[in-house]
Amino acid sequence: MHSTTRQLLGKKALVIGGGTAGEGVGIGRAVALLMASEGAVVAIGDNDFSSAKKTVDQIEASGGEALALEMDVTNDNSIRSGIKEATHSIGEIDILHNNVGMGKSGPPEETSADEWRRIQDANVTALHVSAQAVLPSMIDRGEGVMLVTGSIAGLGHVGYPHLAYSVTKAAAMHFVRMMAVEYGQHGIRSNAVIAGLIDTPRIQNTVKAAYEAKGITNWKEARGRVVPMRRMGKSEEVADAAVFLCSDRASYVNGACLIVDGGLSAAFPS
Repeated sequence: MHSTTRQLLGKKALVIGGGTAGEGVGIGRAVALLMASEGAVVAIGDNDFSSAKKTVDQIEASGGEALALEMDVTNDNSIRSGIKEATHSIGEIDILHNNVGMGKSGPPEETSADEWRRIQDANVTALHVSAQAVLPSMIDRGEGVMLVTGSIAGLGHVGYPHLAYSVTKAAAMHFVRMMAVEYGQHGIRSNAVIAGLIDTPRIQNTVKAAYEAKGITNWKEARGRVVPMRRMGKSEEVADAAVFLCSDRASYVNGACLIVDGGLSAAFPS
């Protein structure tokens, strides 16, 4: 249930990966929509500008303020220029949310070194580059929030081979912990929301193929069955946790990895 007060009123947020890969609502779009409904002005960065614009259109249709940006998280200059444009257009960034999850499922031997580096750049290096771009202003103001969308794949095996994604998502969790220690003294909080098996448009590509390679055609049902709550999560359920971490209601939450997975990680073999 959402708060009756607008808990992000006056905040300037940047959601990198705020479009959606396909029709529907992915985690980044759900977070951006909820941030806007809670009073934030939201810049939406995505490598697919048209998808970012769709998120902006939805926000504006509900009376919010938003900006669409084309950003490629595998390109340092694209990240920096996007953040510069966002700052120029909406003001200094109060909340930086990196919602990026690039990966390649399949046997590890089928992932080339170049593919590995690209996944590493998107899922880990982009966190560093974007943080560098917003930190000076946050330090000057003595406040700021950094949020990363993580995955339970960073905690353990999720039932199909996804090595590069899993390893880089584990690194992303450690990134927010180290940032929390380094910059907590400046009033900057760094956290991660760890998504479980979420029913997003993106899984139609990566996850569907992995299950069907095993001969499982009713893959959505099979994927939900392994969760203690017997269903996949919704993007909006992850967004609720993400916006909480960005709000003043989480003012003493720093270096946390909040798991939103219906209990799945509790069921992992020890």
